[in-house]
Amino acid sequence: MKKYILIMAAFHSVLYSQQINEFNFLRYNDVISIDSTNQSLYYKAKQITISKKSQSFLFFGAENRTQYQYFENENWDENLKDNNGFLLNRTLFYGDLKVGNSFRLFSQLQSSVGISRENPNPIEENPLDLHQLFIDVNFRNIKFRIGRQELYYGSQRLISVREGPNSRQAFDAMKITFNKKNFSADAFYSYHVKNRFGNFNDKIGDDTKLIGFYSLLSEIKYVNNVEIYLLNLQKSKSAFNTFSGSENRNTVGFRIFGNQSNWFYDIEAAYQFGRFERKNIKAWTFSVNNYYSYSIKKSIQKIGLKAEYISGDKIQTNQSLETFNPLFPRGAYFGLASLIGPSNLIDVHPFLECQLTRKLFFNMDYDVFWRASSSDAIYQPNVSILFDSSGSSSKRIGNQLGASFNYEFNKYLIFTIEGTWFKSGNFIKDVSNGKDMLFTAATLTLIL
Repeated sequence: MKKYILIMAAFHSVLYSQQINEFNFLRYNDVISIDSTNQSLYYKAKQITISKKSQSFLFFGAENRTQYQYFENENWDENLKDNNGFLLNRTLFYGDLKVGNSFRLFSQLQSSVGISRENPNPIEENPLDLHQLFIDVNFRNIKFRIGRQELYYGSQRLISVREGPNSRQAFDAMKITFNKKNFSADAFYSYHVKNRFGNFNDKIGDDTKLIGFYSLLSEIKYVNNVEIYLLNLQKSKSAFNTFSGSENRNTVGFRIFGNQSNWFYDIEAAYQFGRFERKNIKAWTFSVNNYYSYSIKKSIQKIGLKAEYISGDKIQTNQSLETFNPLFPRGAYFGLASLIGPSNLIDVHPFLECQLTRKLFFNMDYDVFWRASSSDAIYQPNVSILFDSSGSSSKRIGNQLGASFNYEFNKYLIFTIEGTWFKSGNFIKDVSNGKDMLFTAATLTLIL
């Protein structure tokens, strides 16, 4: 690992001087300089000019993430031992054909593999597959996009690209986007793409459908930015606590975010209704994320507090289901360890972010978790049941302390080392072996 880091750092210190690209979290939003005077090898590999007259260009990009992970008492069980840990590697490569401002064809391959990982799941082990393939057609303020694509909205509480786990997630979708001044809106009809073991077999998953409308109003007096959304999830089979069946769930919500001087705020609320088999869905969530930003020797620091209430089912025998479904949230919702997900949960979460040097950053957070309802299960980030409610009446899940160091060699190469310690509460002790868990990880990300 150390040798690999040094080689990559030396290689990319040469590339860094080019300053050609602006990389984005969603790679189809990369900004690439169209500069015919730059004849560097990297530039020539990055862009092919098809026709200057029609402004037709073919762009390429890639990234590789190599990650070492180690668990002690994984799943709170001392019998699950792996003294050496394991490696996860994800490679993404894209080609982007643009013809003027009116047409685009974007494709991206994804390879995710696990090395020495015992019993990997399809999100950890998906050797080679088509991650994205879509076309864009633009008419003034309206864009039509159709094909396999990543969806990303708002705070990623409900729809995300699932960056934390080894495989990012995609949707087979049709989407219309409208942009004008301080207003934008998306309407989409999509099917979730389920990862499967093997090569080029991640097919349309017609058992999970997501339809939605997402809008953003910006530069609003007093509140800065407002998002309003309406989503519909249809699944042929879902499971909540001790029940399973088909699900047709609507989510209506809003988010207010912005800043007043050095105070930054992010407030979101959502209500869910619909049907789960013979039950009526009545679920909701409310979350607040506030932080204060200040400077020490020209380095930006942040101190903040997050808190959220995410409803759980209170009475198992009635005709209502009150468990909130987070749909397709960030995979690493409460840190890379991804121990529990945002359903039936109360969370209080102070955090600190520090810039130690121009390239070195330190983050620390502390989570305290309770079940919102003692009659409901706790869930994984993908909404599958982690532990049902039958073994305990306690609400206290536990406390989690996380810390990370992030070193940015340059915009092409980033190294992160992090750790998570989870102290088991009474509920975890009642339903499992209840051992405190330790998780560590080291990640090297290379972006081209």
